[in-house]
Amino acid sequence: MRTLCASTLIGEFFVIGFAGLVAMKSDDLSVGTVWTVCGIAMLFSLLLCGMITRPGGVQLGWALQVGLVASGFVVPAMFVLGVLFAALWWASVHYGRVIDEAKARWAAQASAEADAA
Repeated sequence: MRTLCASTLIGEFFVIGFAGLVAMKSDDLSVGTVWTVCGIAMLFSLLLCGMITRPGGVQLGWALQVGLVASGFVVPAMFVLGVLFAALWWASVHYGRVIDEAKARWAAQASAEADAA
């Protein structure tokens, strides 16, 4: 699960940065505000890469997905990208857990075969 989720979060890191570049064009927002918010979100996505397997890591990832979708109020394209990354996040968590369970079964089976031999 860790690899799939971390890959999604790294992709989000770049998307947040590019969204910041687009948001800078807005007359309603100062450059400092845009980069403070984007910088915090980018840092959060990087820190989450190491926290995925810890308690609450997946839930914090969902909070980032909500923030990404909500950023569509500033950069409308982020509504679409936020929903796409939320779907990627779900797939990463779901299929990552499936893969982890399969690896655990295979390791247990290999261990049992080694003990029997």
